[in-house]
Amino acid sequence: MDGKTILVTGGTGSFGRKFTETVLKNYKPKKLIIFSRDEFKQYEMGKIFPESRYPVRYFIGDIRDRGRLNRAFEGVDYVVHAAALKQVPALEYNPMEAVKTNVLGADNIVDAAIDTGVKKVVALSTDKAVNPANLYGATKLVAEKTFIAANAYGGGRVKFSAVRYGNVVGSRGSVIPFFVNLKKEGCREYPITDERMTRFWITLEQGVDLVLKALHESVGGEIFIPKIPSMRVVDLAKALEPDCVLKNIGIRPGEKIHESLISEDEARKALEFERHFIVLPQFMSAEDIFAKFKGGKALPEGFIYRSDLNKDWLNVEHLRTMVRHWKDLDA
Repeated sequence: MDGKTILVTGGTGSFGRKFTETVLKNYKPKKLIIFSRDEFKQYEMGKIFPESRYPVRYFIGDIRDRGRLNRAFEGVDYVVHAAALKQVPALEYNPMEAVKTNVLGADNIVDAAIDTGVKKVVALSTDKAVNPANLYGATKLVAEKTFIAANAYGGGRVKFSAVRYGNVVGSRGSVIPFFVNLKKEGCREYPITDERMTRFWITLEQGVDLVLKALHESVGGEIFIPKIPSMRVVDLAKALEPDCVLKNIGIRPGEKIHESLISEDEARKALEFERHFIVLPQFMSAEDIFAKFKGGKALPEGFIYRSDLNKDWLNVEHLRTMVRHWKDLDA
């Protein structure tokens, strides 16, 4: 990372801010470019990471605009693609907007990276891309396959890979800030879509570490998946307010009761490591990847990595500690 130029799409989001903080703390990049379409968020981020003190540059643009991406990618070594439309109910009612950003935008990233000679691209994906039940997950599945297939383009000069993980603790629009705001308002009744609901849980720091790992180790075509704990949404509510009353409001459009990070079909071409899994490309020769990751262990037949089948769980006390830590950071 030292001496390299790195660009982050959607760089003003929760991930982008934590990624920027981590890279500036641990490396000496030549330049870190924040590419996003919200000038106010860039202004706010610029107060934390001003160009006068850090090698950070702010570039207004939309991944739907191929020409703007080509201009932004000039001289860039690594691209981290975090830009996406993510709110499940909103995308159910605005499907083509999701397609334009999450699918066509991903294709624009591929073309611009090849045209400008970027060395590596790491794209952020989600557990909702596995056996998708909503449009957001479907668009991220298509984006994943777009990036994996892109390794065959342009003579293989650009290495494309992806990381896939679950819900991020305290990210914008997630359940923690929603519940915290209810508690601040004195509300004792918390809405729960389904009391059986489970989710994979990852911190921003873990998400950034996984992306850095992919940047360092990827050969091209891999999907990196962390080993992370599961939690019950009911336990999260109890962690915030032990005496709260739960109101079952029913599953929202496109929502699952449990999420998967690796399907049974993908598991047949996946490797297990101490702290993560790697799903190998389904249609490409994986010799280079097997040589690179020969320490990986094949998964047993019938393996599924699903939030309710996980061996690692966060209890109420664990969740209470995580919420307290998030509130301290947010303050």
